[in-house]
Amino acid sequence: MAITSNKDNKILNKELSIQISLSGLSFCILQRDSKTITFLKTYWFEKKLNPFEVLDKLKHVFNSENELQSTFSNVIVIHSNELSTLVPKALFNEDALADYLKFNSKILRSDFITFDTIEANDSVNVYVPYVNINNFIYELFGAFTYKHVSTVLIEQLLLTEKNAERTKMYVNVSKGHFEMVVIDKSSLLLYNTFEFNSDEDFIYYILFVSEQLGLNPETLQLVFLGDIQHGDSLYNITYKYIRHIDFGNRNDLYNFVEKPENNYSNYTLLKSF
Repeated sequence: MAITSNKDNKILNKELSIQISLSGLSFCILQRDSKTITFLKTYWFEKKLNPFEVLDKLKHVFNSENELQSTFSNVIVIHSNELSTLVPKALFNEDALADYLKFNSKILRSDFITFDTIEANDSVNVYVPYVNINNFIYELFGAFTYKHVSTVLIEQLLLTEKNAERTKMYVNVSKGHFEMVVIDKSSLLLYNTFEFNSDEDFIYYILFVSEQLGLNPETLQLVFLGDIQHGDSLYNITYKYIRHIDFGNRNDLYNFVEKPENNYSNYTLLKSF
């Protein structure tokens, strides 16, 4: 979804991507002409906030981070929340957005609902963005594009698995929540997001989905993305039950002024350009 403006911005070939969640904020700046990531930073919150508190944090970061006080030729906002659902394009009706969401998400009558089109599997992603964040970004930069985190994740993973011959479960870990994508022979089998407060919660959801989909933990291939490390507590408890664990690879097309923590962190942020 794009928000347009009549503002005239000087083209500097510098692009900004921001990922917004109630658990933290992530920022990435791409110098397009040199294909270089010049800035990459995440701010995790001590606890889960509400959208108004997140906006205050976002304003503080923009006021205190010199790299963000610039003019950008392109700005992208990625909304990360559980308020989304996928609809086959053939069945999609733009007049029924609330009906699609209300069966699996707690939405308010006043919520603004929008959608992204996912060409990779002819589906439409219906979701609730953080409108107060969008309004602030519009005031700051004028025209910008926004999308849901699952749109980026599903598009990129379907592209990665387009010639796959087996089933894979991708788990994209953030603080306190994770997105799960299951792809069966290049087709999307499942997307969902889960909140967790403990390692036991984390592995419960993985095993529950495996059972519901008839996937054998002894043979399932699980791929981790995001904020997780080999040998940490989330990895260790998962390895007790899932034997075939790999870490993903962004297969970066960019240079970095400062290298990311690993090849699979900040996956959706870096894949959003």
